[in-house]
Amino acid sequence: MPDIRKIEINDLEHLKSVIDSNGLFPSDLLDEMTNDYFSNEKTTDIWLTKEIDSIPAAVVYCAPERMTEGTFNLYLIAISKNLQGKGISSEMMAYLENFLRENGNRILLVETSSLPEFELTRKFYDELGYKREAVIREFYQEGEDKVVFWKKL
Repeated sequence: MPDIRKIEINDLEHLKSVIDSNGLFPSDLLDEMTNDYFSNEKTTDIWLTKEIDSIPAAVVYCAPERMTEGTFNLYLIAISKNLQGKGISSEMMAYLENFLRENGNRILLVETSSLPEFELTRKFYDELGYKREAVIREFYQEGEDKVVFWKKL
């Protein structure tokens, strides 16, 4: 899968467009989020993109869970809105899981919202074999729980 690779600093503007197309969070946060990745040669953060027609069209970000051995947490996955439904998210997750496994890691955690508009997101992780491990009530705000998914790599 040569079209999936580690992000480079010149990808950021394209990745901001990917994030903006999904309305996940303000894309200007991406600079701060990637700061350690680009400035710290010992970073353990993982940032990946998938290029389509030589343009970054997807992004995945995960990092090790502190005080654990071989446990990573997925913090972001986004695919350009106009490319969703084509299997890119599944491809990105398979690539990430393989990468983590090959590097001796054991577990990948994923967190998402309990709100109805995240039902397809939760179903996506169910279909990829993730187990619904925990629900933290009213985590994000009143009436919005955090759903934690777990997968053994």
